[in-house]
Amino acid sequence: MIEHTRRGDCALLTLNRPQRLNALTFQMLEQLRSLLEEVAQSGVRAVVVTGAGGRAFCAGADIDEYRERPPIENRRAMQRGQAVFQMVEDLPLVTIAAINGYALGGGLELALACTFRVAHRQARLGCPEIKLGVIPGYGATQRLPRLIGPARARQLILTGCMIDGARAEAIGLVDQVTDGDVVEAALALAAEVTCHSLPVLALAREAIRRADQVPFPDGLAAEAELGAIAYALEDSAEGIAAFKERRPPRFKDR
Repeated sequence: MIEHTRRGDCALLTLNRPQRLNALTFQMLEQLRSLLEEVAQSGVRAVVVTGAGGRAFCAGADIDEYRERPPIENRRAMQRGQAVFQMVEDLPLVTIAAINGYALGGGLELALACTFRVAHRQARLGCPEIKLGVIPGYGATQRLPRLIGPARARQLILTGCMIDGARAEAIGLVDQVTDGDVVEAALALAAEVTCHSLPVLALAREAIRRADQVPFPDGLAAEAELGAIAYALEDSAEGIAAFKERRPPRFKDR
């Protein structure tokens, strides 16, 4: 249900359940977990996630799997989904959600776990769970306020409204919009980012993430610590030498 192909230096993961707008089943979450472990060791430089069929990136979790189950089982299911999406966020590679249609509920939560989000201008994004009498369960209540602020997050989560790609870009929910092929736009962004040193990119991502997790003075301390590690890398010496010699750097990812 998730296709894994390679496009140059990128792994392309395609949610392939178009008849259900690529809604995520428990089985698909387990497959995604396995694929993340695989791509982390595959030598790719980035991961692009998209949806098959043109109508949807992912319309959310398959709600039928949650019906008529004891609360403790649903809690465990949500925790499993949260753990898989945390793997997306923690992956030592840049991840990009190529949002080509509906990104709702769990689909939006998957996109939120990615490093970047590229959306078609007419894509539709939202957290409609409240209209079903439930709340988001795969991380939106935590990631969305950190990304766009609590006021805008409350509006999306508590009203269940949908916004298009252009509005999502305006409020910082997506990083880039396009009127063309979102996968090609995502691959172009991946190439732009991953021309840099992969270990240095990982250090920079970790420093940025600390901003949401620790008080400001502790974040500055983490920045200094991670920055010192970056300066000790071989790629740092190459980058500085290239700058002085006015040539493109030749990073070796070490």
